[in-house]
Amino acid sequence: MITIIGTWIAAFFTLAIFSFLYKDNPFYKFAEHLLVGISVGYGIGLIWHNAFIGYVWIPIINNHQYIYIIPTLIGLLYLGFLHKKTIWLIRIPISISLGIGTGFGVPLIFQTYIFTQLRETLTVFNHPGMGFWAIVSTALLVIGVFTAIIYFFFSWKHKGTVGVLAKIGIYFLMIGFGASFGLTVMGRISLLIGRFLFLFKDWLHLIG
Repeated sequence: MITIIGTWIAAFFTLAIFSFLYKDNPFYKFAEHLLVGISVGYGIGLIWHNAFIGYVWIPIINNHQYIYIIPTLIGLLYLGFLHKKTIWLIRIPISISLGIGTGFGVPLIFQTYIFTQLRETLTVFNHPGMGFWAIVSTALLVIGVFTAIIYFFFSWKHKGTVGVLAKIGIYFLMIGFGASFGLTVMGRISLLIGRFLFLFKDWLHLIG
């Protein structure tokens, strides 16, 4: 019985979201607001149990590690947005978070997305027994990487040889963006197919 009720509720909210294809209506607004409310409530619960209890209550109250009071007070400055006279206080934790995040993030980004990819690009031919099409695809990969980098190199004017290479880089970038967009569309269509399968199979039992 619970499964049947859950299926009908899921079908109702699925159709409520699909109703936006006709026009904005109260059913869509109700489903949208309910989704946002549940997401916010669930997020607050996660923060309370995983962050506050684990990193504030237990260390300070149970383990008497009072040094954690300092980051706790800094975090509480985020509540300054509740009043227009104290909203400037949120600049302090935001600046600290951005500084720490940038300090840790920039080296990781360089190591992961730049140095590693350049190393793999330079050593990509160092694989014995490569076939003809493997060599062709690898060569296109190397050409695409370096011409795309040249396109973003603005110290030289994009004229002559540099301009030609930069234009080739644009083509490779457009191919990459197109492939990413196509993959995104395929993912959304897969979600749509999943919802239709739920409606016609699990709810209406029209297909086996």
